[in-house]
Amino acid sequence: MSESHCLIKNRFRGYFPVVVDVETAGFNAKTDALLEIAAVTLKMDDQGFLHPDKTFHHHIEPFAGANLEKAALDFNGIDPYCALRGAIEESEAMKELCKEIRKEQKNADCQRSIIVAHNAAFDQGFVNAAIERSSIKRTPFHPFVSFDTTTLAGLALGQTVLIKACMAAGIEFDQKEAHSALYDTQKTAELFCYIVNKWKTLGGLQLDM
Repeated sequence: MSESHCLIKNRFRGYFPVVVDVETAGFNAKTDALLEIAAVTLKMDDQGFLHPDKTFHHHIEPFAGANLEKAALDFNGIDPYCALRGAIEESEAMKELCKEIRKEQKNADCQRSIIVAHNAAFDQGFVNAAIERSSIKRTPFHPFVSFDTTTLAGLALGQTVLIKACMAAGIEFDQKEAHSALYDTQKTAELFCYIVNKWKTLGGLQLDM
């Protein structure tokens, strides 16, 4: 186990932070389809600064009987049945994601993974519902604890909208790429790292090296 993994374990009280973003066909996690999910794990360097690490990404077929809200599809621009998406069954995607996250969590010697997301309750709700539908008994994610970058950005940067928070942090953001789970996850990961690292440079929570 590397020293950086020990540091990330100590920094978040045994939690392994995983940045997540979903694209969906509505707002109801129980009834509306999960269409895309991306996750970015984080790593800590020898100076105790946080950085994005590995990326996981899946396009997902609507589950049987899923509701598809036209307004949601118009907003995110997703055609659920376009073959070019390369979508896979929800259970396959979630089982693969959980498997990879458990592996990274174990490598970091953490007891549980914690979702980091922008408006985290939304993403967490869809992740939990998809895991339940997939009959996954060993979910790596804490069922209700999360880190919400909306709140953190409001505190640290005075902005709550993802693109505006990224701009305030000096993080490049292409509006044309927004509302892709992969792009939004990567930007949320950069934003979370910026806030945590800024707090460190200001003297907050210094870890023993």
